Amino acid sequence: MTDLSLFDPNQAGNPNNNIFGLPFSEEESKVVLLPIPWEVTVSFGAGTSRAADQIFKASLQVDLYDPDVKDGWKSGFYMKPIDRKVLLKSDYLRKEAELYIDYISKGDDVQANKFMCKSLREINEGSLFLNNWVYDQTKALLEDGKLVGLVGGDHSTPLGFFKAIAEKHGDFGILQIDAHCDLRISYEDFKYSHASIMHNALQEIPQLKKLVQVGVRDYSEDENQYVLDNGERIVTYFDKDIKERQFEGDTWKMIAAEIVEQLPAKVYISFDIDGLDPKLCPNTGTPVAGGFEAEQITYLFRKVIESGRKLVGFDLNEVGVGEGGLDANIAARILFKLCNLMVKSNS
Repeated sequence: MTDLSLFDPNQAGNPNNNIFGLPFSEEESKVVLLPIPWEVTVSFGAGTSRAADQIFKASLQVDLYDPDVKDGWKSGFYMKPIDRKVLLKSDYLRKEAELYIDYISKGDDVQANKFMCKSLREINEGSLFLNNWVYDQTKALLEDGKLVGLVGGDHSTPLGFFKAIAEKHGDFGILQIDAHCDLRISYEDFKYSHASIMHNALQEIPQLKKLVQVGVRDYSEDENQYVLDNGERIVTYFDKDIKERQFEGDTWKMIAAEIVEQLPAKVYISFDIDGLDPKLCPNTGTPVAGGFEAEQITYLFRKVIESGRKLVGFDLNEVGVGEGGLDANIAARILFKLCNLMVKSNS
């Protein structure tokens, strides 16, 4: 066990230590974070493949006192090194995807262009590679008794982790914080698009019994119909409806309690940063007006844990990279809260 007698949590974070400046190794840590440097299918702004590195640097400025879980960090938090081979593969396929998206946006026939057919095949094969890589990485960590969180990367990245969670824990639910439904069958011809993550999860993971979406405010007619047709597995709290209920007298406490009641005993949190008000995440890939303050979402997470539900995993994704580091600083503090709450939930 790590000797903390020489570690002062009140000092500035030491960059020679790991995430949040903590002096833990992977073996000593209860929570292990897996960075996923991947953004092949993003459809607007890029940069999230390099978010984990920026969040790591920003985490050194996070104070370690959390009034909700005062000594959570003493359980050990550790972020694994970024896999540069995965990042290079993402960079290569991202260029291919940009050319492909530009081509189809003009209405040109993909089948008439051998290069575009090859690009589409390589992109979809790359996404399968990523899914399998995430599955293998997270399965090994879960088998080693670790609590696991993902740091994205675009929102396509956690599918393999969902599958590992299902094998480890059986039936579970996902609490999705997001400006988007992510329920498209595919998007821009990419089967494992960031816009399809929850559709793919529902289709491929029978243990996923409930998907509870919160903050959605940008979605297609087909996605809306999919929600309506699958009411036994999907509950969506649209941003518009939440705001109107609050305008007419409902409190966030009331709404949060209702959201929590929709969730099963085991909960996975999938947090797309664009679920927040875009002033907090201006460089996310597809910012949308509306959304939440960070305190509203951390309040909801606390209520999930206080209800006795077990937090079995999480991902934090779509964090952008921009000048000034606001996105990374906000994300680092959310990440610290998620780590602490997962420790509390599993203690």
